[in-house]
Amino acid sequence: MTAQRDSEVVAVVAMSEATGNDDDGVDVSVVIPAHNCRTYLDRCLTAALVQRVKKEIVVVDDGSTDGSGELLDLYAAYHPACVKVIHIDNSGGAGRPRNVGIEHATGRYVFFCDADDYLGPEALERMVAMADRNGSDIVLGKIVGHGRRAPLSMFQHSADRVELGDSTVYNSLSCFKLFRRELLERHRIRFGEGLLVGEDLLFTVHAYCHAEAISVVADYDCYHLVSRPDGSSIMQQAGSRDPLAWLAMIRGPIRLMTRHVEPGPLRDHLLRRHFRLDAFAQLGTVFLESDDVRRKDIAREVAALCDEWYTPGVHERLNSIDRQRATALDDIERLVRLARIENATVRRRLTGLRWEGDHLVVTGAARLDGITRDDGVAVVLRRRHDPSTELVIAAERKGGEFTARVDVAALDSGIWDLRVAVEIEGVVRFGRLGADRDSGVTRPPPRLIGGVVSLPYFTRDNGNLSIDVGGHVVAVPGSVRLIRTRWALGHRLLVDGEIEVVGSTPAASAIRRIVWRERRTGRERAERVLALPGGGFAARSAVAGFPPGIWDAYLELGLGGPPARFRIETDAKTVAMPRKWWGAALLRSVRPYATSGKGRLSAVVRRLTARTILRRIMR
Repeated sequence: MTAQRDSEVVAVVAMSEATGNDDDGVDVSVVIPAHNCRTYLDRCLTAALVQRVKKEIVVVDDGSTDGSGELLDLYAAYHPACVKVIHIDNSGGAGRPRNVGIEHATGRYVFFCDADDYLGPEALERMVAMADRNGSDIVLGKIVGHGRRAPLSMFQHSADRVELGDSTVYNSLSCFKLFRRELLERHRIRFGEGLLVGEDLLFTVHAYCHAEAISVVADYDCYHLVSRPDGSSIMQQAGSRDPLAWLAMIRGPIRLMTRHVEPGPLRDHLLRRHFRLDAFAQLGTVFLESDDVRRKDIAREVAALCDEWYTPGVHERLNSIDRQRATALDDIERLVRLARIENATVRRRLTGLRWEGDHLVVTGAARLDGITRDDGVAVVLRRRHDPSTELVIAAERKGGEFTARVDVAALDSGIWDLRVAVEIEGVVRFGRLGADRDSGVTRPPPRLIGGVVSLPYFTRDNGNLSIDVGGHVVAVPGSVRLIRTRWALGHRLLVDGEIEVVGSTPAASAIRRIVWRERRTGRERAERVLALPGGGFAARSAVAGFPPGIWDAYLELGLGGPPARFRIETDAKTVAMPRKWWGAALLRSVRPYATSGKGRLSAVVRRLTARTILRRIMR
């Protein structure tokens, strides 16, 4: 098929088989700009075609010369129901092809995908469901990188609705999101054209400013961001992130945002992103790599942005190194030192770990590589699922080693990750602690502190030190053992036992209930338990009234986190004899027993009619 530039060559005939009823309209228009990316098109288009939503795929060929256009026409011929191809002259960037794609889109939502990236198989289905459920104007789907850095902060958990001022979604200004098309048309939201990079920042900032509902899908890998091995993508080309060009470009998105958002906390929160990731980022590695003249030019451009938009509210929201930079823009030597501090590797080593009463004593060594002095060292505990919650513990210094005493009783329930913090010239650098440690350093035993279990451990992936307060991810060591069992009136099974958790006796208030769980169906029956002095317990289990099945017994304890369950251990001598009786024309039986191997309490419950019994006899 001959390409006809600036005209649509394939029209939508009908929706593909996977999209359902043709008359229902299009859910999502997937807009894909394509320029000389033939190698990646099969993966990208196949991933889009398998999406289980009513979709159209709008591919804009931006003057390709490598055969991409011909391959796209072939896809359109084979999938006329949902693939559109538009050929345009090369524009030099992704802005114009995406704008052309929007003009041809008919879906309720628009998703932008680059031709060298691809969607997860359930991505659009999950994002559309989120948007329809919440009336979302924008849905962020989790992005994962393959040879490229992907944003992380906004994907800690899924959220039906997030506010711009109370979340980190504004940190992500790429266009790889689901947008309500009516929002784009009503406010004439479009990409910047004629830009090598940054065209999507203008678009996404504008969309954020008008979005009434923003949602996040964080529990599924929606978008796969791929680095081209040959370095041929725009973002991999030399000069694509020239600091002076970037600082000039970013004025447009900032100016647009400030036209829509009044001065105050929300604007300061959004400006923080631009200063941290767009402005002050140019005073890091790229600043060190520049000559003296270029450094002065970069500092001057950053200072100009500060003169126009830097406020006390922005200053309060920045980290220590960026605050220092904001006050040193007329001191190039100071900016260079700050950049070197930022780029220096935090060398740290864990040399000791032990309990002293309720305190976990952490010893180690820490310094910045290539920098001979520092102003202090501290150990910082940060709550994993709430990074804003942290505890800073000043460390004592002796020679080249530090010692910090962690009052574990002061930690709320949750997972706490330990970092070492090295301060120099007012700048604090952090490094996870534990992966590099002396050979003799081992995990201290768990400990019960005030009825809460605390479990220091080294993470599986990297071997870093964390503390699990409450038993959220680390199994709580302990044992529950029967002393005796017997039958009582009402066919109740009386059990007496004793408990030991992490080498000590738990408080009576920690003993919650006995839970019987049917092995095949997972059904559960919970029963009250009486806590006895010295770690004992007693219970009257109505196991005779359970439905037929094999029921396993657990004792459930509250140790400061999620309920901790322990299988009840026993042996054949301790388990009561089986019991049978007639009731309501049924032969009922309960056979408690100790499982083979570790010997744990279970019970087989059966109900037989007279006819069933007779049939078994006659066999």
